[in-house]
Amino acid sequence: MKLDKRGLEALEMTGKRVLMRVDFNVPRDEHGAITDDTRIRAALPTVQAVLAAGGRPILMCHLGRPKGEVVESLRVDAIATHLGELLGAPVTKLDHSAGAEAEAGVAASDGVVLLENVRFHAGETQGDPELGAAYARLGDVFVNDAFGACHRDHASVTGPARHLPAAAGLLLMAEIEAFRRVLDAPARPFAAVLGGAKISDKLPVITNLLQKVDRILIGGGMAYTFVVARGGKVGNSLVQEDQLEMVRGLEAKAEAAGVELLIPTDHVIGDGFSADCNTRVVKGDIPDGWMGLDIGPESQKAYSAALADCATVVWNGPMGVFEWPAFQAGTETVGRAIAACSGYSVVGGGDSVAAAVQFGLVQDMGHISTGGGASLELLEGKQLPGIASLPDA
Repeated sequence: MKLDKRGLEALEMTGKRVLMRVDFNVPRDEHGAITDDTRIRAALPTVQAVLAAGGRPILMCHLGRPKGEVVESLRVDAIATHLGELLGAPVTKLDHSAGAEAEAGVAASDGVVLLENVRFHAGETQGDPELGAAYARLGDVFVNDAFGACHRDHASVTGPARHLPAAAGLLLMAEIEAFRRVLDAPARPFAAVLGGAKISDKLPVITNLLQKVDRILIGGGMAYTFVVARGGKVGNSLVQEDQLEMVRGLEAKAEAAGVELLIPTDHVIGDGFSADCNTRVVKGDIPDGWMGLDIGPESQKAYSAALADCATVVWNGPMGVFEWPAFQAGTETVGRAIAACSGYSVVGGGDSVAAAVQFGLVQDMGHISTGGGASLELLEGKQLPGIASLPDA
């Protein structure tokens, strides 16, 4: 997929209704109060740029999974109120996102408009072309700024671009530029730090990155399938037996390509999967009745050394169960090594971003991605419908 898309500067927005897809799928508490407004704040620069250019933002978003039905608890009224507070100007929230009622509401409103949850329409997640056309009637131009939804061929993500002059918003453009920098022509040495529970989730990423990187550092639960594939014993650690041959095949490909593939040589282990289990550090085999829950001190040192001279680093996945203090050292140490290296770093995936926030590393990273699934699919080499639907620069 060509990662070179038209930006806001290509659109004439003065006096125009600027239909904009944003990602306001924010976490909320049991009372519906927003607990983290990061995604709303991330869209502010594009909204403000549209306003500064004389355009009128008409915002589309989804919230939760209402499965094509109106769910009162998933209305976006609280988001509209909070957005208005952040903008310092009122936001008109409409009770519809398409159709005659929405068109009348947009026509009668001044300033910023937030449409109702687009997933109240059954056709939204099915990419219904008629629904996409209905959204398009609410705007004169279209801006996609929802990177977190770009891996979905949903009606509000791809539909309006088929009917209106379209461009990427500032947030989406920043994501495109970051991934283009690491995937198209990365400065070397280039390392990928990959973690997470299941190797099956990351096999497509490893397969794609083997053609691009110099080093791959493996951590998290998925590391133990690699350890077993190399003949090690891992006690009660998570192992995907059905992936062992695939992993051995990747090892062979890495060797043939001259890619260094690092797996943990020592481990922080627990006698159960809990925050207060008994813990030990072991080198080599993990005894029966114990499971690996973080990379050990020796591996932390080796991984940090492998990252020290890197000019490009991609980080997707923690090294262990970093949410529990006993097993956070691996993720924190590797995260700090990424932050300390002088190269360009991209952090993608919800857990990696959460770790960067938890350990105060955000300001030292080159780019923090706002889309877990979308960033993962870019690293897999997949085409993202939301980006592909936009005109090339």
